[in-house]
Amino acid sequence: MLANTPPLAERMRPQSLDTYIGQQHLVGSGGVLRKAIELGSIPSLLLWGPPGVGKTTLALIISKQLKRPFFSLSAINAGVKDIRAIIDEAIELKKQNKALPILFIDEIHRFSKSQQDSLLGAVESGIITLIGATTENPSFEVISALLSRCQVYVLQQLSSDELVALVEQAITQDELLQRKKIHIVEQ
Repeated sequence: MLANTPPLAERMRPQSLDTYIGQQHLVGSGGVLRKAIELGSIPSLLLWGPPGVGKTTLALIISKQLKRPFFSLSAINAGVKDIRAIIDEAIELKKQNKALPILFIDEIHRFSKSQQDSLLGAVESGIITLIGATTENPSFEVISALLSRCQVYVLQQLSSDELVALVEQAITQDELLQRKKIHIVEQ
């Protein structure tokens, strides 16, 4: 049974902003991303922050809330051909008057200049809404033409209270952890 079980992080991935823990400056009441989502329109953006703070989850929630197709690439193993295939699919969606997709690119700072250049036309014309995730300062790692077409949001390290809330949520809501005897010891 455990061999086919997704990792805990995947099992516990929040499905809405209301269950998302952390980044209240962006998604809390009055947060700029929450407002954009509530208005039904999100710009192309770059999410910059340390690993494990919810960049991928936030992109998935945005797509789900806006009811937009979601395409995901990892800059580690994707190339220009992959980007062009998604752009072609987005063009077809536009021809059919369907919702235009969100293209999530994890580790966007690892894309070469030519890979980043291949996104420019589609981002500028709105064929895709780009959400890039990076652990590196985008000012140094993302080409200026692409950077100028995106808003940059800084995600912060989770606080101790937020980490405790995540652990408590996992213990009470995850099927596998519910079968274990786990006690949180506060210090």
